[in-house]
Amino acid sequence: MKTHLPQLKTAMTPFPYSVDIESTMAEAREILSAHDFHHLPVTQDGRVIGIVHAEDLADAGHAPVRVHYRASPFVVDIETPLAEVLDALIERHVDAAVVMRHGKLAGVFTTTDACRAFAALLHELAPPPGDDLVA
Repeated sequence: MKTHLPQLKTAMTPFPYSVDIESTMAEAREILSAHDFHHLPVTQDGRVIGIVHAEDLADAGHAPVRVHYRASPFVVDIETPLAEVLDALIERHVDAAVVMRHGKLAGVFTTTDACRAFAALLHELAPPPGDDLVA
């Protein structure tokens, strides 16, 4: 059995969603809710400048995103090795990385994505009993 190590581009949550810095937190909340996300990149003039977490939205009401976003998000290129991204998340004590491809937003990689990829790898390495039986 050949094991396939997960790559960032297959482990991340791909999406082109973001919120402009001039939007309201209510608008950010709507996007997160509509797509069941917990992290939303913040843009200004088309550039990623921050990130909003679902927990930031709890008491924010209709306040502007510019007041509540987290500046200087951890940004990685989509071709970055997954192990390198995981090491950086640990070192930086953050739970998400904004993933870019050719300077454009490609998605977000979170600790949930990491757990999902790790679980898939473990299932591949040690399938549950009975998975190798031919029907």
